[in-house]
Amino acid sequence: MRVAVPHQLGREEARRRLKDNIGSLADFMPGGLARIEASWPGEDTMAMTITAMGQTMEGRIEVEDRQAVVVVVLPPALSFVEPMIQGAIEKSGRKLLS
Repeated sequence: MRVAVPHQLGREEARRRLKDNIGSLADFMPGGLARIEASWPGEDTMAMTITAMGQTMEGRIEVEDRQAVVVVVLPPALSFVEPMIQGAIEKSGRKLLS
């Protein structure tokens, strides 16, 4: 799943907001039962391991000048909730980057 979240912050400010709010990213997941471990393997790439609903997913956020692109690989068992997760990422991402 790939979700682009537009922003007008510039790359540096968007990256700062993501770094400052890493601890609250799990709150943005539907159901509120997620755990997210994050790291920054590159200056503009945040890697994530997300555990929710008994499943583990890998993902990343690519910070760009005008958008942040969230990529999450959903396991087949969670494919039915993809629209809900996508909507939550869009809504929460806009709040985080506004």
